[in-house]
Amino acid sequence: MSTVAFTKGHGTGNDFVVIADPDGGLELADEQVAALCDRHFGIGADGLLRVVRSRALLDGAEAAVAGAEWFMDYRNADGSAAEMCGNGIRVYARYLFEAGLVPADAAELRIGTRAGVKTVTRSENGFEVDLGLWRTESEDVLVRARGLGVARPGQPIDVGNPHVVVALASEDELAGLDLTVQPQLEPQPASGANVEFVVPADPLVQGGVGVIRMRVFERGVGETLSCGTGVAASALAVRHWAGAAAPDRWSVEIPGGRLGVRVVTHDDGEHVLLSGPATLVYSGQVALAG
Repeated sequence: MSTVAFTKGHGTGNDFVVIADPDGGLELADEQVAALCDRHFGIGADGLLRVVRSRALLDGAEAAVAGAEWFMDYRNADGSAAEMCGNGIRVYARYLFEAGLVPADAAELRIGTRAGVKTVTRSENGFEVDLGLWRTESEDVLVRARGLGVARPGQPIDVGNPHVVVALASEDELAGLDLTVQPQLEPQPASGANVEFVVPADPLVQGGVGVIRMRVFERGVGETLSCGTGVAASALAVRHWAGAAAPDRWSVEIPGGRLGVRVVTHDDGEHVLLSGPATLVYSGQVALAG
């Protein structure tokens, strides 16, 4: 049975197994990823980050051309591949710095993902990632969740991966959700979606910053303490609902802490940026199943 070195990290409680595979020689089956992420028989995590050079992957060819040396091969806890992870990419950046894989004084990192190349910079509370252009759909998705008496309309938001955001009326509704059961979407998106439930603060805008609370069910994982792209999607949905006077800066409270969101306009349109902490907890060796 072979063993690999790993590091455990998290961003506001959204936790990951990080495995360095610079030259792309490690092939992890879905079952092996699921075993590593299992909270009873494995290390335990919401997902796995494989640290690999872009040029070593077919998926990373465009990233390599775009100047992104490193590619974040992100896998959900069930082993399935995902396009992006907002908390994961900050942990990934932290790992690159701590492992000496990038210059310690690098002003920014360009990291390849299945949702394109993302730029990560240091911020006051850790790292900030430009998630790029975002878009919303005009058609609502009907969302049914245990703990809600009736189905609610959800707003589709794409920030490189798909989300459906549902507004709730009160803190009690948010607390009463049972997210041990996967919410049902109608129509069901072809590739599934993360589902966020949000409650705006009262007042919504405080000191020029929008404030909301959120819980999330991540596809391929279940409820997590935090979801970076879900935080961005939630802020964007509430901003969309609030109209033209809504702020471009947001503070989002999740069970694992608090993350910041900014919306900035570039020549190609509106970009959404996510900021927050990234922590490496411990390192070790683990046997691979199979």
